[in-house]
Amino acid sequence: MRRELVRTGLLVTLSISAGWIGWSGDALLLPVTGAFPMLWSLAVTRLQASVISAVYFLAASRGLPQGAANFYSSDIWPGLLLWLVASSAFVAVHAVLWADRKGWQKPLRYLAACVAMAVPPFGILGWAHPITAAGVLFPGWGWWGLGAMAAGLIVMTTRYRPAAALAVAGFWLWSAAEWTPPILPTSWTAVDLEMGASLGRDAALQRQQDLIDIVRRHPPGTTVVFPESALGFWTPTLARFWHMGLTGTELTVIAGAALIDGRGYDNVLVTISSQRTEILYRERMPVPGSMWQPWRRLIGGGDDVAGARAHFFANSVVEVGTAKVAPLVCYEQLLVWPVLQSAFHRPDAIIAVGNGWWTLGTSIIDIQRASSEAWARLFDLPLVISFNT
Repeated sequence: MRRELVRTGLLVTLSISAGWIGWSGDALLLPVTGAFPMLWSLAVTRLQASVISAVYFLAASRGLPQGAANFYSSDIWPGLLLWLVASSAFVAVHAVLWADRKGWQKPLRYLAACVAMAVPPFGILGWAHPITAAGVLFPGWGWWGLGAMAAGLIVMTTRYRPAAALAVAGFWLWSAAEWTPPILPTSWTAVDLEMGASLGRDAALQRQQDLIDIVRRHPPGTTVVFPESALGFWTPTLARFWHMGLTGTELTVIAGAALIDGRGYDNVLVTISSQRTEILYRERMPVPGSMWQPWRRLIGGGDDVAGARAHFFANSVVEVGTAKVAPLVCYEQLLVWPVLQSAFHRPDAIIAVGNGWWTLGTSIIDIQRASSEAWARLFDLPLVISFNT
């Protein structure tokens, strides 16, 4: 009995370490998450597998309680509750699919868990997916690298795990020695802002003029990317103001905004130039709970009331000039299916934007950056990252 308790404690400790270190915000540490399927497969009971899954996910998403407290201006207890609720999908999938069986039953079940956590509905809460490390281990391999990573994770659940671990370590060392961050596309620039919670909430035109002044400092032909929510509520008046502000320039702006109607709103990216303004992208997966609230349809008698709409599989790539780009807005950077859906359409670059003022005191933005870098390196794509803090 004591021996089993020691074994369980060791597995739990290692699982916490895999989640904590792998999702620390350094892209080169993402391969540590590959230890999770091995630890999951070494569980001897379903309860043990559930605990191993829970502590891995909770360690990986450890910034959520503090982030929620910052966002709602409350104490940390509601954030802790949200933290536990957010882990439910990950724990449930890995608990249900775990089985104490020999042969290829366990690897196939882990493959099923991988797929379930990568796509909706469970993939809506599919953070901390070990497959994200594919871009670190196999940069430039594209879909072949994704397949190699999936195969490695599956083998980790078999008796051949020592060989898989050695192979992963070899690719890891090689990648770390040759690692280079994704580059910016030619003539593109990203603007990071430090405007805190006021970004998107300050309705004064002076704020918009300040942003226009930042844009006009760049040379002609530049595409300037601002963070999520940079423009606040997108209205015809605001569109005209920006259009006039860019008159006589050869500049293009991509910035986040909210497009409101009587039933809710879309979290969008707009593109602005001296020739035109238009909605470029509608977010596929807003943050569940704080933004996406589908249950409010029932409360509101069929209306969205005030929640953001989720355009799950829409506008996976958008056109900016002659380039096809894959937008990832905030929460989408933590998931698997949005970037893979975009990659299927062979974009020329990835745009990753966020409004992370509420992440103060956490590593959430670093994790988003690391995840975006890994995906960009996997498909060898230029990357534009813009955040507000």
